[in-house]
Amino acid sequence: MAAPGTLRVLLAGVAGYGAGLLPSATLAARLARGGGVDLHTSGSGNPGATNAASLLGPGWGVAVLVLDMGKGAAAAALGRALGGPAGGAAAGAASIAGHVFPAPSRFRGGKGVATSAGASLVLFPAYFPLDAAVAYLSATRTQDADRAIQISCTAWTVAALVWWRRGLPNAWGPPPTASLPAFAGLGSAVMLARLAVNRRAAGR
Repeated sequence: MAAPGTLRVLLAGVAGYGAGLLPSATLAARLARGGGVDLHTSGSGNPGATNAASLLGPGWGVAVLVLDMGKGAAAAALGRALGGPAGGAAAGAASIAGHVFPAPSRFRGGKGVATSAGASLVLFPAYFPLDAAVAYLSATRTQDADRAIQISCTAWTVAALVWWRRGLPNAWGPPPTASLPAFAGLGSAVMLARLAVNRRAAGR
């Protein structure tokens, strides 16, 4: 029989995945256009804030961004309350998985950038400004969103390892433990898997 702590972490992961399923972009499309626009098939085909802003308007893009960040943050906070740092890591990574590979939508989700940022605000706030800077610089230098995500994921995972091994301050987040690089590594793996699926679908 699993230990109580293990059960709490598992429960946190299930709750995190459920939070990640909130279809922010789909809800925005229904409210803005009465469901007449499917962000999965229109524009870039990505049900995220950027595509929502392009097809529905900037205000709707901001709304989707806030909701996607909010579900990641809420999942991480709930997971931390349920199972401590390990529970927060499980819920945070699972919320990214729920957004990127949502079962109700036949596993066709977004790229997970905003959801991962929201979870990081709760679990790894010390790195959040650096994460935003890396994402911005990589995007503007490469002019390639997928490449920017790859760079950001690498930097995020390496930073989490450094913070854990050196015990660096983590602002209002939990003290760094092995769960921090686990969260960053699993979250990054999910996001990179989405990019790989997208590339295969596009025949690249």
